[in-house]
Amino acid sequence: MRLFKKIFPYLLFISVPLIAQNKISKSWVADLGNGYYKNPILHADYSDPDICRVENDYYMTASSFNCIPGLPILHSNDLVNWEIIGYAIDKLEPDSIFSKPQHGNGVWAPSIRYHNGQFYIYYGDPDYGIFMVKSKDPAGKWEKPLLVKKGKGLIDPCPLWDDDGKVYLVHAYAGSRAGIKSLLAVQEMNAEGTEVIGQSRIVYDGHDIDPTIEGPKFYKQNGYYYIFAPAGGVSTGWQVVLRAENVFGPYERKMVMSQGNTSVNGPHQGGWVTTSANEDWFVHFQDKGPFGRVVHLQPMTWKNDWPIIGEDKDNDGCGEPVMTFRKPKTDKNYATATPPESDDFNLPTLGLQWQWHANPCEWWYFANSRTGLLSLYAVPIPDNYVNLWDIPNLLLQKFPSDNFTATAKLTFHPSTAIDGERTGLVIMGMDYGMLSLEKTKDGFILSQIECLQAEKRGKEIVNEKRTLTDSTLYLRVRVSSEARCVFSCSLEGKSFKTLGKPFTAKEGKWIGAKMGFFCSRPVRNNDGGRVEIDWFKVE
Repeated sequence: MRLFKKIFPYLLFISVPLIAQNKISKSWVADLGNGYYKNPILHADYSDPDICRVENDYYMTASSFNCIPGLPILHSNDLVNWEIIGYAIDKLEPDSIFSKPQHGNGVWAPSIRYHNGQFYIYYGDPDYGIFMVKSKDPAGKWEKPLLVKKGKGLIDPCPLWDDDGKVYLVHAYAGSRAGIKSLLAVQEMNAEGTEVIGQSRIVYDGHDIDPTIEGPKFYKQNGYYYIFAPAGGVSTGWQVVLRAENVFGPYERKMVMSQGNTSVNGPHQGGWVTTSANEDWFVHFQDKGPFGRVVHLQPMTWKNDWPIIGEDKDNDGCGEPVMTFRKPKTDKNYATATPPESDDFNLPTLGLQWQWHANPCEWWYFANSRTGLLSLYAVPIPDNYVNLWDIPNLLLQKFPSDNFTATAKLTFHPSTAIDGERTGLVIMGMDYGMLSLEKTKDGFILSQIECLQAEKRGKEIVNEKRTLTDSTLYLRVRVSSEARCVFSCSLEGKSFKTLGKPFTAKEGKWIGAKMGFFCSRPVRNNDGGRVEIDWFKVE
């Protein structure tokens, strides 16, 4: 019996949002329904993906940086249809730091492995070191992060349990903290994989031909140790594989995938998995700017104990990405599945698509399953507030594709004692745009606002505003393939009128642009208002 079936009754109990809200995307479905799939398999920002298999079940995780909950856990039975089943991290430590937005910090590229009945995820925090979390149930509770190796600039770790019982860790260096990059190091760990032992050794220097080599993944096959690692930069690079007969080298090097004549820029950083049908596949990301680092699936073959990823049309041993391909062989046909996007807020917890921009306070929201309303309470703005870049209580989700419309129905209930409380629908990145509903002394003001260079303390600009008497509104944003966002609103939910001017979305710090809500107040009194969100629909 598959592991996923074994844990399914428990999953029903702890992960109700998965069951109730797993509706098929109306904006992107990779499964073509004819035995083939199209790339990307996830047209959303699951950056730095890694993967493992347990019997006929596949599990994937990805970087989450400052977004909470962190380390998403996705499940599939065929490598094409994926759903979110949970997260491995509830909060980041120390809370005194991560209760404020730490854009681009926190959880960098992870690796996920299954060993002796346990799931392990290793990840690097560039400011603190390499951490490990583990669980026997990937959809359940994970243990708190354990610091395996302390130090600045230690990133992209991956473990390897060797045949002789020894355990090793490979990792890279972040130049911004370590003062050097383009190096890969290997170090032994204790048998439990909880701390490093012995001496760390540099096993590969990529400065000359593989600049910015990073994101290593560790494997062993046919007597060779393999390190899969991307090089050349996120948006312009290629996939390298190193192999050696000794864990510490010397390693031979080969480029096994590059962009070639395709439109897939920088195809690299991912993980290799062998299916129960003994097929080899590779998942990796492509950096699409404001749309995030989207996930592709590539066929993988072997020649002379070297892998070839993608299609090798010119027989040079280096593949290039496929845009459509036959699906992996499976024991049966599995239903189409996609991560959740729309939300009717009929459950007592937040849907698994939602993340905060920092560690949340427990009182920030109330998911009222009786009324089907999500209440977001007005959180005081931080000291020295300039713009939403500083706000921790942004409730956001990833862009689901490069062509979609998102609509929300909400009712604002500001405090009668406070002017300046506001809420709205926001497209968040290093630039952001939004529809903001604010309570003023003159009534409710709906504004279309943009803020350029938010991370550099840019100021908000009001492009158009209207005075309203009703605080129940339908807010909408239409996002097109150029990341062009057009905002509109309606009082009755049928006829929408454009407000302001088009806004071009921009990525965040190492993440794609995100969309969602906020509710804030300008004073630190003992209570404030709230916004009630009835539903959020993505089409």
